[in-house]
Amino acid sequence: MATSTLGARLTAPLEPARTWWWRRQRKVSPYLFIAPFFLLFLVFGLYPIIYSFILSFTKGFGFENRTFVGLGNYIHLMSDPRFLMALRNTTIYALGSVVLIGGLSLLIALAINSRSVKWKTFYRTAFFFPVLTSEVVITVIAARILDEQFGLLNAALGWFGVGPFAWLTDPKLVMFAIVLIGLWTWTGINALYWMAGLNGIDEDFYEAAAIDGASSWQAFRHITMPLLRPIALFVVLQAIIGSYNLFALPFLLTNGGPSDASLTVTLYIYNQGFQFFNVGYASAIAYVMTFFLLIVSLVNIKVFRGRSAPGE
Repeated sequence: MATSTLGARLTAPLEPARTWWWRRQRKVSPYLFIAPFFLLFLVFGLYPIIYSFILSFTKGFGFENRTFVGLGNYIHLMSDPRFLMALRNTTIYALGSVVLIGGLSLLIALAINSRSVKWKTFYRTAFFFPVLTSEVVITVIAARILDEQFGLLNAALGWFGVGPFAWLTDPKLVMFAIVLIGLWTWTGINALYWMAGLNGIDEDFYEAAAIDGASSWQAFRHITMPLLRPIALFVVLQAIIGSYNLFALPFLLTNGGPSDASLTVTLYIYNQGFQFFNVGYASAIAYVMTFFLLIVSLVNIKVFRGRSAPGE
């Protein structure tokens, strides 16, 4: 009896402390688990963004001994012929991505999704295969195919008495060749996006349209396309943002040549920042392109959400 009383006296004052620590530990533990992510984001994400913004207002060689120039870098790039050429080339690729890749991938998705088509899994795998291949490998293969003397494409065109063409050395053809490579690389993954959207459309819409006597084109125009609008927005935004980030393909294939005919904005930022160590000017270009893509994205969202789909 005496022992239990003494034990009760010894343990009684400890209970509030243990309860306080237990409660405190429960509150702090979740933050400790997610702390590594925020630390890495602060060091490798937020800090470079803020520091590059500060650098965009400076001028100098490398990251030290810099001079504050205000908006000088931003004003200069508006009259920089190489930047304007890079912006033109990148815009051509973006238009090709949206029109050619988006349109062709939609046609492929509609064809594969048709009930009369067999071996759908095979076609999906075949079209998706280039996405799994390294961009470096695709560039090497494309360089062999587009070679002026020994390329497969010129050999095929030669059977019809056309060509040969200097796909990679003619300034008028090089961006067209890069768009063709992008068409081969990214059509499959975009077709999968369209197919995911097509599989989500309720068959009752088409059955009701058939009862009302609607043709296939009317069903496509008034049912399929409106209900695919969210997928279309995703495909277009992804194509535009991916196009203005195009780097590896022109860098490995032509290094921006000939005569800057395949120079892209991202490749120009790389040249300014890591070849000429003009990091202030490179940062200014990067922020201008970020603002440009933000505006384009908002316009696309406004356009695609401007009209409601059937049933909404």
